[in-house]
Amino acid sequence: MQKTLSLKGRSFLRFVDFSKEEILDLIDIAEKFKTYKKNGVVHKYLEGKNIALIFEKTSTRTRVAFTIAANDLGMNAEFFNVSDIQLSKKESVEDTAIFLGSMFDGIEYRGFSHSVVEQLAEFSGVPVWNGLTDDLHPTQLLADLLTIKEKLGSIFNAKIVYIGDGRNNVANTWLLGSAMLGLDIRICTPDALMPDNKYIVEAHELAKSSDAKILISSNIEQCMEGANVVYTDVWASMGEEDIISERVALLKEYQVNSELMNLSNEENVYFMHCLPAFHDLNTDFAVKVKNELGIDLSEVTDEVFRSKNSIVFQQAENRMHTIKALIYSTL
Repeated sequence: MQKTLSLKGRSFLRFVDFSKEEILDLIDIAEKFKTYKKNGVVHKYLEGKNIALIFEKTSTRTRVAFTIAANDLGMNAEFFNVSDIQLSKKESVEDTAIFLGSMFDGIEYRGFSHSVVEQLAEFSGVPVWNGLTDDLHPTQLLADLLTIKEKLGSIFNAKIVYIGDGRNNVANTWLLGSAMLGLDIRICTPDALMPDNKYIVEAHELAKSSDAKILISSNIEQCMEGANVVYTDVWASMGEEDIISERVALLKEYQVNSELMNLSNEENVYFMHCLPAFHDLNTDFAVKVKNELGIDLSEVTDEVFRSKNSIVFQQAENRMHTIKALIYSTL
């Protein structure tokens, strides 16, 4: 496989670390890898290489995507959870990074502080990939863009509404990524949950050269007008379970349901979610919250989640194809 642009040796910590052209190139490579996977074409282009997967936060899709992507490319992926290594506890991030960089060809990190993934990249000497921090989730957006391209023909055909918690890592990434790429993004969120001003300022600065359309508003009807894609996430991120009541009170009007989807007045409006999602009572946590607090914490109704226009599992599968493109291109 050939690629148009060279990303070899570079880290992916923020979506805007790469240019518009480089992101579009990654999406093209991911499409090729997806075709290879579907057709059973062996593509062990990185045989003999090793990568470290560090998970301070739990994960399903990110861990599976990195592991299978590495295996398909002929690599070995070594998993480390929070109890396996001394990162930030009995050994500094710098010292850990130097050691891991001497053993591994690349490092994935999923955790809390964004400064940790930055230090890993600074001191390891190998490409580092951000699998999620409290601030940003760049590998998620790669998969989202591939999915939108598959459904709409081009990412530039979409009017995208991110609705819910406007200051979480997925919302931040969508805001900055859309501004850099030149997309039409609406962040629909209560006034109390608006994105951090530093991200708003950066997004508007990026939009000056991309002609992106950015709307950040608490007005649901205004944001939904003409929407092609509606995207949401859980109302309380990892580590915020103690504020469920407060968060649901703020966001219950922003639940994605059929009435909200119909506000777009478009024939086809696709629903997206980075998962896991609360859409029914088939999880222990949802049942516990319902029984103990009398609260329905579903950010999306089961009707919308299971509808024909829900593309959440196509989106989830694309995590692997886009992460594979990222690993291949940077190694």
